[in-house]
Amino acid sequence: MSVWPLKKLGSVLDKSENWIEVQPDKEYSEVTVRLWGKGVNLRGTKIGSEIGSSRRLSVSEGQFIISRIDARHGACGLVPKNLDGAVVTNDFPVYTPKENKILPRYLELISKTHFFVDACKRASEGTTNRVRLKEPRFFNIEIPLPDIAVQKVVVDKVDFALGKLEEIKLLRSSLLDDAQAILSSAFHKIIEGAVYKPMSKVAPLERRKVEIDVNAEYPELGVRCFGNGTFHKPILDGMDVGTKKLYQMVPGDLVFSNVFAWEGAIAVVKKEDEGRVGSHRFITCLPKSGVVTADFLCFYFLTTEGLEKIQAASPGGAGRNRTLGLKKLENIEVPVPDYDKQLWFNQLQSYVENIKQAQSENATELEALMPSILDKAFKGELV
Repeated sequence: MSVWPLKKLGSVLDKSENWIEVQPDKEYSEVTVRLWGKGVNLRGTKIGSEIGSSRRLSVSEGQFIISRIDARHGACGLVPKNLDGAVVTNDFPVYTPKENKILPRYLELISKTHFFVDACKRASEGTTNRVRLKEPRFFNIEIPLPDIAVQKVVVDKVDFALGKLEEIKLLRSSLLDDAQAILSSAFHKIIEGAVYKPMSKVAPLERRKVEIDVNAEYPELGVRCFGNGTFHKPILDGMDVGTKKLYQMVPGDLVFSNVFAWEGAIAVVKKEDEGRVGSHRFITCLPKSGVVTADFLCFYFLTTEGLEKIQAASPGGAGRNRTLGLKKLENIEVPVPDYDKQLWFNQLQSYVENIKQAQSENATELEALMPSILDKAFKGELV
């Protein structure tokens, strides 16, 4: 419980009624409010004649805006400087924080808290898809509100803490960028002077057709685009397979999604993927032992040079019209450096993957720090 007095929002906010007449030949910026306190952004620009209404509410920098429909999902925030003079519909009520009663930034920060979003949920009513924030209830929401001097201290302390969080995120991103740059540099170093050979010679197609048992279950494997690895799809019941052809995926296979390989849907089947199957849409290649490794080939195909070759072997338009041809894949030539160098490079990839995994595991903890900081702030524990 906060040590500060509770004040109703209606006592610190003035509703804006700055309605303007839309001019047919004038250009207007429109506003969108993102969910979960993610900010107020530009939706786009339109000529007045395209807006379809003669009146719009004009907003000003520093005003508080909230979505009637998505208030219960945290869609609120302050109007930024670049949207000063933009327009919104009546679905986005706009309020001006009263000077000397509440700092706009204090209001913005408190609007990101769980208790504020929960209060907006309670202040919203209606049937499914028609739930809207009720303004009288919104005005009755009570927030902990010290005097302006204390509000400024709270804002400064929270912003300092959030600034440190952003620094950490930037450092993490920089670390990953540096690790990826090291990988790229090492890769190009070991392929210098390497002989290029067709896939058919070093990693031929390997298709292990599964005999379907209607009483069995078949866990499927998928491949994400942009080199983001494999993922586990729902289990397919034997009765539901029908005429669909399934093929066994084995750890160590290099797998391509034939409809999205051009978009980087290329991966190596991992140990945790063992026992999974894929449809005919997935092409598996088995690298020859002592010649080339799957991890090395996968990295190559996700480089600019490798991806260009995959795209050239996937003729057609965008989306599912671009299909990787089996023969074309077999004819793609890949660099084949010394096998020991490939193994060394794979170890380097493993180190980088460990860094990414560690980053991923503590990312959740970092994300949880912001609500924790805000909770402490508005309980008065930071002052």
